[in-house]
Amino acid sequence: MKYFPVFLDGSKISAMVVGGGDVAARKIELLLKTTTNIVIMTASVTEGVERLINQHQLTWLKHNYKAGLLDGITLVIAATDNKTVNESIYHEAVKFNILANVVDQPALCTYITPAIIDRSPMIIALSSSGSAPILIRMLREQIEKILPQGYGRLAEFSLKFRDHVKARIKGIRNRRTFWENTLRGSIGQSLLDGKQQEAEQQLIVSLKEKVAPPKGEIVFIQTLTGNPDNLTLNAHRALQFADAVFYDEAVNIELIEYVRRDAEKYPQSISSTILLNYQHALELAQQGQQVIYLLAGNEELPSNAALIASGINTKIIISGS
Repeated sequence: MKYFPVFLDGSKISAMVVGGGDVAARKIELLLKTTTNIVIMTASVTEGVERLINQHQLTWLKHNYKAGLLDGITLVIAATDNKTVNESIYHEAVKFNILANVVDQPALCTYITPAIIDRSPMIIALSSSGSAPILIRMLREQIEKILPQGYGRLAEFSLKFRDHVKARIKGIRNRRTFWENTLRGSIGQSLLDGKQQEAEQQLIVSLKEKVAPPKGEIVFIQTLTGNPDNLTLNAHRALQFADAVFYDEAVNIELIEYVRRDAEKYPQSISSTILLNYQHALELAQQGQQVIYLLAGNEELPSNAALIASGINTKIIISGS
């Protein structure tokens, strides 16, 4: 990746925008979604910028850019139409390790602003690393169409009851299944419909029901050609619920990107065509973990007496051709 994706805590941002035109106005409006700790440095402003300054009581330094005024600033945006001034702002910011963005000049940026889909507190950020803004705009339009505005309520609801669910339901996989069923089912629909109290009552009832301890499972995913685009829905879902993943060097490493981020990864130095690490996979499954064994190709699995005797559930998924 050319750019490291990161979200900044708005309460920790101290921003400066240099410039007072329409471009500056757009940058200020974006910053105002997270913070009002914004300093504007410019001799003159448009009516729109002045309105934002007055409405949100922003600090306005009524002069053009001057060096030496970035003390306490954590993020600076250069939005002037003077190339020399913009370069000076960038170099001063870099000198003091301040995040810098010069509008429409990626070479003079230590960060870039992605396309944003705001369903607060849920935020989706999209970027092509500056290479294809039109493609990102098209993708954003597609996501906007399928993402209801009420998704923010789902996120707030999840946060409110997260500790309650964690205390009641043991095991990461069980909790993931519980939340998936909750948010996709009638409770989630009630939230999208604005029926918060009804959704909360339903959740409280569901938490009182007896929850079985997590059951371990070993899922063998035969990846055939290894093309990630050919992952089936079942394979993708299994990877997202994995607690542990085994794979050898013959497996396309790009497939690991589809595995749940906090799952344990166990790369195997011995080819699975020679030896499958049944023992380790079985030990983890007996602890209640969801174990995935990625396999290149589509060869028949050798039988294993210990696995059969254990009673651990196993499954084979063909990921696609």
